[in-house]
Amino acid sequence: MNKDKTQKYNLIIGRHCSIKAPGYLLSAIEETISYQANALMIYLGPPQNSFRHSLDIFKISEVKKAIEKNKLDINNIVVHGSYLINLANTVNKKVFHYSVAFLQKEIERMEEIGLKTMILHPGSSLGTKNETALWQIVHGLNAVLKKENKVQIALETMAGKNNELGVDFEQLKFIIDNVKLKEKLGVCWDTCHLYSAGYDIKNNLEKVLIEFNKIIGLEKLWVIHLNDSAFPLGAKKDRHENIGHGKIGLEALKKIVWHPWLEGKIKLLETPRKNEYYKEEIKILSDNNFLT
Repeated sequence: MNKDKTQKYNLIIGRHCSIKAPGYLLSAIEETISYQANALMIYLGPPQNSFRHSLDIFKISEVKKAIEKNKLDINNIVVHGSYLINLANTVNKKVFHYSVAFLQKEIERMEEIGLKTMILHPGSSLGTKNETALWQIVHGLNAVLKKENKVQIALETMAGKNNELGVDFEQLKFIIDNVKLKEKLGVCWDTCHLYSAGYDIKNNLEKVLIEFNKIIGLEKLWVIHLNDSAFPLGAKKDRHENIGHGKIGLEALKKIVWHPWLEGKIKLLETPRKNEYYKEEIKILSDNNFLT
């Protein structure tokens, strides 16, 4: 990739921003602009409980003005689904139905705000057969995805701990192939999870890209979580590390950020907030001087 091409490269990059008082979503947008990013990810409330504020406090009209003023594309504001949701649960029907109902409410909130993309952990099999749990995910997604809604869901690649599903491309393909509204379902790569699951994006990025394209299709890759990994290749452990401070390394992660096949994909950091290092991470990853 020569310098003329990199100057035209459509880099969409940001990170997870907290939604907290007093500004809530408006504060998250201001934070994003402060470090010259053009994308962000939020939770609609605490990810590990069901408490949700009234949308009135989100100041949606002010948010939309701030988006327009700063020329931020609202489609680059991504929501991460709650950790309470487990659509793979066949062990406890109440939990499954709760997951479906809660996910439906989160989608309704997104629709009211005007947000489009939700990242969702596929779920845990809880020890049941993978195929049974994968079909349960399909049933859950069929219940929540509606033609009239604009919201689409990106299933996240997982590391493989605690009976997680979505640990390989074949599992994600199974879900996508069997959901009725396939056009509303895509994938979110998490670099830490991929590496820990055994995909060598450090030494064989092109091989992994070709494999994904063959099995699912790169057009279905909508979002990338940029995280270094505290654990080595294939460890099946989920521990995010700051960019350049883990087993994947800065060079490999910058290749992902600037790879021509990944141009225009929304790229978001979920790295630890050590001494607000995330601001420097955005700056480092946005620099294409390492390319020749």
